[in-house]
Amino acid sequence: MAGRREQDHFGHKAKREGYPARSVYKLQEIDKRTQLFRRGQRVLDLGAAPGSWTLYAADRVGREGKVLALDLNEVRIALPPHVTFRALDVLAFDAVAELGAGSFEVVLTDMAPHTSGQRHRDQFLSYELYARALEIARAVLVPGGSFVGKIFQGPEVDKARLQTRELFTTVRTIKPEASRSESFEIFLVGLGAKPTP
Repeated sequence: MAGRREQDHFGHKAKREGYPARSVYKLQEIDKRTQLFRRGQRVLDLGAAPGSWTLYAADRVGREGKVLALDLNEVRIALPPHVTFRALDVLAFDAVAELGAGSFEVVLTDMAPHTSGQRHRDQFLSYELYARALEIARAVLVPGGSFVGKIFQGPEVDKARLQTRELFTTVRTIKPEASRSESFEIFLVGLGAKPTP
């Protein structure tokens, strides 16, 4: 196993500002560029650990809002009262039965597979996670709702983009500044969820 990666500017900033990971600045940039959050919204964070996206979303929606964070691993940080954490496998649950149709304004996922070093395999596994998150978003978003999902760049990205366009009136592709230069992750942002038939 490689040695621990040295903290960069974003890593040090996250530590100073009380976030468990630098990934918060990816969501912050996406939010600034798309006006993702408003006070009072209900947000679902899929694959939430270690919790940076959850904390940022909770701050943006305020105490009038609600954030539900789901992950197989426990979130080991203090969460504000308007955040609920549930230990749950997002690949194997019935979203409508567990959460209710039309129960969120925003669905987020920063999920990534355990990388193997085999780039094509990792890209496909990333696409599978993205597709599952999109399926959940379709089930639980209100009309007009928003979605942010991470995917590794590769052959499946065009397919993922087309699937996202089927569900949202606007789709944007964003590579945030806080993504490491060597990373091949991008984020697809769906805005204006279409009503589901």
